Amino acid sequence: MSYLIKLPAILLLADGTVFYGKAAGKIGTTTGEICFNTGMTGYQEIFTDPSYFGQIMVTTNAHIGNYGIRKEEVESGHIQIAGLVCKNYNIAYSRKQADESIQDYFQEQNIVSISDIDTRQLVRHIRDKGAMNAIISSEITDIEELKKKLAEVPSMDGLELSSQVSTTETYSFGDENASKRVAVLDLGVKKNILRNFSERDVYAKVFPAKTTFKEMEAFNPDGYFISNGPGDPSAMPYAIHTVKEILASEKPMFGICLGHQLLALANDIPTKKMFNGHRGLNHPVKNVIKNHCEVTSQNHGFGVVPEAVRASDKVEITHVNLNDQSIEGIRVKGKKAFSVQYHPESSPGPHDSRYLFDDFVEMMK
Repeated sequence: MSYLIKLPAILLLADGTVFYGKAAGKIGTTTGEICFNTGMTGYQEIFTDPSYFGQIMVTTNAHIGNYGIRKEEVESGHIQIAGLVCKNYNIAYSRKQADESIQDYFQEQNIVSISDIDTRQLVRHIRDKGAMNAIISSEITDIEELKKKLAEVPSMDGLELSSQVSTTETYSFGDENASKRVAVLDLGVKKNILRNFSERDVYAKVFPAKTTFKEMEAFNPDGYFISNGPGDPSAMPYAIHTVKEILASEKPMFGICLGHQLLALANDIPTKKMFNGHRGLNHPVKNVIKNHCEVTSQNHGFGVVPEAVRASDKVEITHVNLNDQSIEGIRVKGKKAFSVQYHPESSPGPHDSRYLFDDFVEMMK
């Protein structure tokens, strides 16, 4: 197990706010959009979720690393976050099943981070000021130099990132002799989504982000899945076009997170960048069709425009966020197509919404 000599480190926000802390992970400099997650567990799944690509993650839970790293508990092949900001960076861990410490893990994957930050103060600041770019450095101490580097970082608004995290080669997941076949458009798909399909006797073929509908159609799937992913959905005309072609095929379609936003855009409903986004494991959502509530896992910085959804004659609302009334689910009128903004696979997290995978499988019968 590695031990860390805690060198000084700096966190600088785009609005000029500076936080001083201690170096964690690799010594170096990193940039990205800063955001926070309120989950009390699941830090490893957060680190490896492709939807967090290009973002610096602030964890509100006081202890990170305390149960170590287990190599099989990942959502993708490597760490996706640009950096981590936490209060207590725990190199010593308590879980016997863990393979290594968070410090070994971050050093192996070149992740620059900062600890010993008052994350309550930082989160309150971001909550009030909104999402913004930030820079972490444990090698540069000159604030003016850091400001120059930070000024070069592009805004997440208008940024297309899914093609950077998507698979480069088509691959399969599950039993080839399963009763149903699903074509997955990988915009940053999480492994636990694929596991949920496999557990329901579904054989999935995962296609790169810019795969054409014709190429996916050759697989002869019973349905199509549009995955989660990072970046601005409105900057993805290629994916919007593919979703429109899937809708025209009349085959069942299910979208999660980014997939939800793309289904909206394919039906002429705009999306917008949220002031802070939703990231955590305890967001209350109401299923307005079944009239019951769910505790959900969420991770998104963009959302569909609620007024446009309510005014649309193409879709109907299925789920609503009980905190801010944002639209959490829609289905297309006259089509076997639906989507949710949150993550029903939620691993770890509440499993209240896993029935959505059952609904999709039933729709394909």
